Amino acid sequence: YVDEGAHKKMANERAEQYQGKTTGFVTITCLIAAIGGCMFGYDIGVAGGVTSTDDFLREFFSNVYAKRRNAHENNYCKFNDQGLAAFNSSLYIAGLVATLVASPITRKYGRRVSIICAGIFFLVGAAVNAGSINLPMLLLGRIMLGFGVGFESQAVPVYLSEVSPTHIRGALSVLFQLATTLGIFSANMISYVTQKLSPWGWRLALGTAAFPALLMSLGGYFLPETPNSLIQRGLAEKGRHVLEKLRGTSNVDAEFQDLIDASLLANSIKHPFRDILEKRHRPQLVMAVLMPMFQILTGVNCILFYAPVMFLTMGFGENYLLYSGVLLGFVLVLSTFVSIGLVDKLGRRPLLLSGGLQMITCQIIVSVILGLKLGDSQELSKGYSIMLVIFFSLFVLGYGWSWGPLGYTVPSEVFPLAIRSAGQSITVAVNLLFTFIVAQAFLYLLCALKFGIFLLFACCVSVMTIFVYFMLPETKGVPIEDMSLIWTKHWFWKKMLPEN
Repeated sequence: YVDEGAHKKMANERAEQYQGKTTGFVTITCLIAAIGGCMFGYDIGVAGGVTSTDDFLREFFSNVYAKRRNAHENNYCKFNDQGLAAFNSSLYIAGLVATLVASPITRKYGRRVSIICAGIFFLVGAAVNAGSINLPMLLLGRIMLGFGVGFESQAVPVYLSEVSPTHIRGALSVLFQLATTLGIFSANMISYVTQKLSPWGWRLALGTAAFPALLMSLGGYFLPETPNSLIQRGLAEKGRHVLEKLRGTSNVDAEFQDLIDASLLANSIKHPFRDILEKRHRPQLVMAVLMPMFQILTGVNCILFYAPVMFLTMGFGENYLLYSGVLLGFVLVLSTFVSIGLVDKLGRRPLLLSGGLQMITCQIIVSVILGLKLGDSQELSKGYSIMLVIFFSLFVLGYGWSWGPLGYTVPSEVFPLAIRSAGQSITVAVNLLFTFIVAQAFLYLLCALKFGIFLLFACCVSVMTIFVYFMLPETKGVPIEDMSLIWTKHWFWKKMLPEN
């Protein structure tokens, strides 16, 4: 047993003694682990792509196909079909269930096992989707993909945070989001090409997900387990060996001792989901709930899911349909590189605040353009269409360097080892729950609120930007096992914590 108060007093002094450099081993390890994000992104992007193709709609959603071809149908309501929404959102409710199952597996058997399980689920889901002959089979494939999302979202961000050196933990953790954006971009590119391959192009688009899934399964087999997990499971010597290899030095005494202390605390807790509700973990629990919720309420997932649908809704011709999705995917990838370059220099808070202000501005402008220039049945002029593309791109750019990567990074790094898997499960479950709700409701809300839906998202982004300004302390440069110290110095959270 180790006294938690004594550990905190020694933490700052030990953190200054951390040794190590950015080794090729840790970089390759993080790149392999981040493939899970690629799978997540691909499944987001490909859904929007195939649901905008005639062959797919004719086979599974004939009502939507008929409405889409009706020139007199309300612009905002062409795709308002709950079956189509269920195709997109079923993945996320399955992921929500899976992440709760993945938490004890990740804690007891390691992060690596969960990553391998995720790859297998993705592989099966991609195969079932590509071979679907009816709607139940199509939904089954999406559910299997959802299980993959639940396992990889639970394990990969924690894995990246635990293997990364403190001084570049933010950049390496953002690799998950970078892989996600690359997956979205790849899905948009493949969907753009395969739409021309009638009548089986959509099968190729859905089945292509099997390739990164196979890489993830095989790559996960060769990944080292994190030192944190090894030590927590009683494999201290092996944990030290992996730590030395990750840091490129044998002088890891200070960091190793922090991991030992954290492990002793972790193993004294038998029910992490119960412990996470204690008052001393209240700040971390709030972040685990609100950060992923806010990330989804930016509205970006709706734009990425339904980019092809929305550009068609707004009067773009068929040639602009998937091209617009490809453009947004490219912008998202570019902005993630901005986040990687700045997150450990400027910190988390400046990126979240600047990104929030940019998203608010863009959503208001988009809403005004649609409200003034797009009626229920008319098309936008070429000039206003180009303006919409520009402001959608600027919105995605702001999201991509802020809430996109940091909505996962911040929750994954603030929890102590004892409740880290439970905390990550809550983060992922909240993210997937709100993704499911928004994905299921978006087409209905687009039909009901029309351009006002973007004002609704702008209000949500305003609230979350204010929350970050007042409630989120900076985590840049803080060792992951000493993160509890930041709450004791924050003007609000220190009042909430029990006295030691």
